[in-house]
Amino acid sequence: MNLIHSIEHWGDRHHPQWLDYFRIVLGIIILAKGISFVNDQEAVRRLIEQTNFQLSIWGAVHYVVFTHLVGGLFIIFGFQTRLAALLIFPVVVGAVFFVNITRGFSFLNSELWLSVVVLVLLAVFMIVGSGRFSLDHMMNKPGYRRSI
Repeated sequence: MNLIHSIEHWGDRHHPQWLDYFRIVLGIIILAKGISFVNDQEAVRRLIEQTNFQLSIWGAVHYVVFTHLVGGLFIIFGFQTRLAALLIFPVVVGAVFFVNITRGFSFLNSELWLSVVVLVLLAVFMIVGSGRFSLDHMMNKPGYRRSI
């Protein structure tokens, strides 16, 4: 058993039920941010341009919006939570260190603090996984048949 499988096994065995509620709220926050990105695509483009990356701006915009919408839904329902958190993680790291930190560490910069909380929760769910109230758990129950 390699390191990743042992971390997954430990996370599956030590997942308190109350953490599922945090997972659902985290998914709702991420999905809401994705919806706000869809409603204001120009603001997303300006945020990505501020980071001075040499990547294609529109490719990055589409990646950010896609990961927030699909990843938020996956986290809400507990479907492939570790993978969704892994795909959203670099976007939130960019939000914390390249976008929000330029506005300062004041208590008035609520966007920075929300991004830091989301970053920490994504790291937690990459380790502990979906939990009991999730599609992943339901699909792994004995007697549950997956339709192909």
